[in-house]
Amino acid sequence: MSVDASLAIETYCYLTTTGRVTGNPHTVEIWFALRGSRLYMLAGDRERSDWVRNLRKEASVTVRIRDTSFAGTAVIVTDLLEDALVRDLLLAKYKDTYRGSLVRWSREALPVAIDLGE
Repeated sequence: MSVDASLAIETYCYLTTTGRVTGNPHTVEIWFALRGSRLYMLAGDRERSDWVRNLRKEASVTVRIRDTSFAGTAVIVTDLLEDALVRDLLLAKYKDTYRGSLVRWSREALPVAIDLGE
């Protein structure tokens, strides 16, 4: 399934991971940035984030944006250039919509990528 570029303007996506203990679906509402068929997020609590711990055990996830759902594979971003891209995309998208400063979040959060449509 191709990713409609107009979905990139949405404020939130809904990420569903598989619970690492229960095996049950676990859905969170989260900020995101979209570039082609790759979706990016930042985990403010880094590895302590429940959804990150879930996807480390099971990388297959579902993402819903608006009324469109995608199956995908999640990875922690380790490439330095992609890491910088994730941070820049998310900061640019949300900095003018948030009352406080997002600079620390954009520098310190854990970058996660999801390849959609796999």
